Amino acid sequence: MKVTVKLETFEGPLDLLLHLIDKAEVDIYDIPIKEITDQYMGYLDAMTELELEVTSEFLVMAATLLSIKSKMLLPKPPVLDLEFEDYMMDEDYDPRAELVAKLIEYRKYKAIADHLRDKEAERSMIFTREPEDLTPYVPVIPENPVKGLHVGDLVNAFRKALRRMQSRHMVAKIRKDEISVKDRMFEVLASLEHHGGKVFFSKLLDEHATRDAIVVTFLALLELMKVKKIVCFQHKAFDDIVIEERKDGVAYGVWPDEIDY
Repeated sequence: MKVTVKLETFEGPLDLLLHLIDKAEVDIYDIPIKEITDQYMGYLDAMTELELEVTSEFLVMAATLLSIKSKMLLPKPPVLDLEFEDYMMDEDYDPRAELVAKLIEYRKYKAIADHLRDKEAERSMIFTREPEDLTPYVPVIPENPVKGLHVGDLVNAFRKALRRMQSRHMVAKIRKDEISVKDRMFEVLASLEHHGGKVFFSKLLDEHATRDAIVVTFLALLELMKVKKIVCFQHKAFDDIVIEERKDGVAYGVWPDEIDY
């Protein structure tokens, strides 16, 4: 039986043998060696007719197939050749066994190679690009400068001012108030005007400020915040409190006759 094949479809003699076995639909463990050998030799004859170069590995395989074919056709009488005596005495010996083992191993590696080739083709259809800097597209949310500031911060600052008093244990004397809350409010506004509309709380009290002066100053700040003349904030936690005059035109105004203490 003659088979017409193309040389470029086979990578070697084992590849050709697998093709012939698959085409004949025979069991690889029970190869009809006579038919496969005839087909293999027909392939080599076709190569010769087409003036194609027959490589040595194809010729070696042809010799191997012919040797196996001859062993399969020969009867098994007692032989005198000691070199083959052990093989011929074994009834289970199959001359095709070594070739079958090679074909099975080659088919396994060929299947793996085909799988990797498919994966390579699949991966070649995927295109990637270098990661870009997406920072310009991130929305910038300005931080709230007065976030977390409440009346408790003023109380803490008040306590801190009391702790800084150098004359903490001085003897108290009963005396008339030297300054009222109303007057202190005007002094704070004057200090803001002198400093460009913004001043730190620590600048309103010097090192020798008395308890009365600290209390009056805090009351004056609270009253000014109440009538929306000033706003107080911190840049971050535990920073000095910043007092700033309001410029948004919503101030209610300070009426001296409303503050009598």
